[in-house]
Amino acid sequence: MLRRDGDGRLRLGAGLLHLARRAQPLLAEGALPALRRLAEQAGATAHLTVVEGGEGVALAVVEPSWTSFHVAYRAGARHPLDRGAAGRAILAGRAGDAAPVSSSGELQAGAYGVAAPVLGVPGLEASVGVVALAPLDVDKIGPQVLAAATAITSALR
Repeated sequence: MLRRDGDGRLRLGAGLLHLARRAQPLLAEGALPALRRLAEQAGATAHLTVVEGGEGVALAVVEPSWTSFHVAYRAGARHPLDRGAAGRAILAGRAGDAAPVSSSGELQAGAYGVAAPVLGVPGLEASVGVVALAPLDVDKIGPQVLAAATAITSALR
């Protein structure tokens, strides 16, 4: 779990990374009900994004069932934290700001996102959000994303 480097400092070991990877399916499973509800309400692809290695990684993704077209966003997709609504929401959460964040074309041309940080789960840096092929009304979608973030926090505590 831990290793000591040449100067005597303790560092995280490979065993801890293995343990974290085993916990990810539990996180995704806990978030799925809130993500399903969000995807259906918003009519957009919902996702839980977590921090891994300094990047945002889509851990769980749910597509809406009733739309003709929607974004196909893959679990495991990575992106910089300073680009896209999901990553910027995580950074805002680090500063204690829980307000929804929006983006337009930052990760992919023609994609629009709204996300909010998942706060209050010790050891977890994450956001929940939606991505769509058309502009999203933050005043309408923002409260839905915030409700999903609160539900995910409750499910993961």
